[in-house]
Amino acid sequence: MAAKKTTKKTTRSDGPRAIVVFWIIFTVVIISIALFNWSTITRNFNLFKTRLATPPGTEEELLDIHPEDSIDAEQSTPTPEFVIIEPERSPAVEQDPGQQTTQTPPVVSPPTTQTTPPSTTPPAQPPAPPSQPPPPPVQTSQPAATRERFIYFANINNDGQILQSRVTRRLPVSETPLQDVLNAVLAGPTAEELSRNILNLIPVNTRLLSATVRGSTAYLNFSEDFMFNTYGVEGYVAQLKQIVWTATEFPNIRDIQILIDSRRVDYLAEGILIGSPIGRTSF
Repeated sequence: MAAKKTTKKTTRSDGPRAIVVFWIIFTVVIISIALFNWSTITRNFNLFKTRLATPPGTEEELLDIHPEDSIDAEQSTPTPEFVIIEPERSPAVEQDPGQQTTQTPPVVSPPTTQTTPPSTTPPAQPPAPPSQPPPPPVQTSQPAATRERFIYFANINNDGQILQSRVTRRLPVSETPLQDVLNAVLAGPTAEELSRNILNLIPVNTRLLSATVRGSTAYLNFSEDFMFNTYGVEGYVAQLKQIVWTATEFPNIRDIQILIDSRRVDYLAEGILIGSPIGRTSF
């Protein structure tokens, strides 16, 4: 009898314990389900709150937005690095509802592949040397016109006599031929003429100041050096003959008038008269 009573007590105490274990397991399962579907529960709760705050009649416009989807979309959409500004569009023209709007699809031309032909440029040629202008034509200057003139010097023979010696000179043609021949006399004989004992007895440094012809008389104006001859009277006569004979080679001159520094002098030396015109017959 004692053993039976003990068994009954054990069976009665196991009943409440099983109930407690059942509720514990049930609670754990509910919590697990809630945690697993927490995002769905939160979404439905938010949708429920939105519907409560929305005025009646606009519930159909609410979209079933999944927060997780929007968050994923925001995270998956890359942020553009630049902003594309679209041109302003003209307001749409109201069309008749009965008319059907036909939109022509844009024509997309197939991409054209451009093939560049091989380069046919010839190789670069070396630059041509700069062309030089043709040389100027050589101008052959015409020789100055000259003419033979006779001028007179002195010559001393073996007996010591002073004689007249005529030489030929080719002088340029000019408008003052009388001055040219007289200056040639004052310049003296050449080296070749000196080798033949041809002398100039006109005093050194004598200059011809002017020479003019009036009628048949030549007026010859000499510097004062013309009056100083170191060869004596014969030297004075010889120098006068050189001037008279040279000047009267011109056919239009018959005699000459000697002037010293533009003034008339009566005597060149003692007994030698030069105050009037003298010619070849005066000696």
